[in-house]
Amino acid sequence: MDQQKQVSILKELLRQIDSGANADAGVQYKVPTSIYADRDLAAQEWEHFYQNHPQLIGLSGDLPEPNSFLTLNDFGVPVIATRDKSGKFRAFLNICRHRATRVETAERGKRKLFVCPFHAWSYSTSGDLVAIADQSDFGDVDKSCRGLVELPAVEAAGLLFVHPQPEADLDVEALLSQALLDELTSIGLDSFVYGAEKTIDMKLNWKLANDTFGETYHFQKLHKDTLGQLFIGNNTHLEEFGRHHRFTTANMAIHEMRKLPEAEWQIQQATFVGYHLFPNIQMFWTGETISLIRIYPDPDNPGRSISRVSIYFTRSAYEAAMGMDEAAREQAVKDTYKFQEGATRSPSIEASLEVFTSTIEYEDYVMGEYQQQAAESGLAGEAIFGRNEPVLHHFHRSYREALGKPHFETVE
Repeated sequence: MDQQKQVSILKELLRQIDSGANADAGVQYKVPTSIYADRDLAAQEWEHFYQNHPQLIGLSGDLPEPNSFLTLNDFGVPVIATRDKSGKFRAFLNICRHRATRVETAERGKRKLFVCPFHAWSYSTSGDLVAIADQSDFGDVDKSCRGLVELPAVEAAGLLFVHPQPEADLDVEALLSQALLDELTSIGLDSFVYGAEKTIDMKLNWKLANDTFGETYHFQKLHKDTLGQLFIGNNTHLEEFGRHHRFTTANMAIHEMRKLPEAEWQIQQATFVGYHLFPNIQMFWTGETISLIRIYPDPDNPGRSISRVSIYFTRSAYEAAMGMDEAAREQAVKDTYKFQEGATRSPSIEASLEVFTSTIEYEDYVMGEYQQQAAESGLAGEAIFGRNEPVLHHFHRSYREALGKPHFETVE
């Protein structure tokens, strides 16, 4: 992100803090709570946003070297993602071409060959069928026609995209816009190292999980003893990139920017910078870490979602985190929400995950489960998105537009 943009965002956040007024979208919306429990709507979302839409599955650091791989089955299609022996990112259906079972069952690792556990058919990281066990007994097979089914896969700006449909087009520039791609490239996402992951499986609709990351109005209420110790709350900068957006809010260190010339202002020291990549990605950049949250519905239950959280570090931060002894790791967790003016500390893997346990899982998503129960009762009627919640306005406007549905009614 260029310096002029950083300064502009920080000035706007300081203006909001000094005036005591959050961002103002100028309108409130009536939100039928039925959208979180409607099975017909959920089926449309699953088809349009998951089975027939490009999926961000991770960062370049998930496949750090040739022959590394990861597997997933979050959007109705079992996938093996690989970095082949030449270093190219590729993706395939994780389905053996013999009897259609899973070829690879490990979540991630490094292999030169994928050997199906059923009958030991073997495939290269380029998807080629290279060996058939006992082929003289099995019979003739044209191996060139029985490789793993390849999926469209693109690596761009340090992001790994896959399309679930083998014959689909995958144009990342058209998907994100060149402006957003350029900004993400400037962060250097391709240099971050995979550190850890966490899964949150709870009883709330996938949109409620997304909504969690859509406003700061609640920081000093719900999170007063957790994230509210680090972030001021009630300030928001939003920039839209089509259906995607960047969402920035100030931490306690923003006041230190006042002491520095603008040429030395650094947005990652004074805020978190959050990117929503439509439809289901939340990604947060805090300088030395990236937190990637991939949010998936349960296709059979609108009242359940699964959030896959992955934490990435700069190389130096990762090495420092791995070098911590047990006492330092325990202290880092205790200090997760401790703000010290002017202090800097290396991020720890355990403390990074703690935020997603104590703040997201135990606070935000618990509120979401209560909201889900209300929606499923059929008695909750309408919720309201306030003027100070423009990020929620944008997400809901975008997904409804994508489904050809009208936006919500305004509050008169």
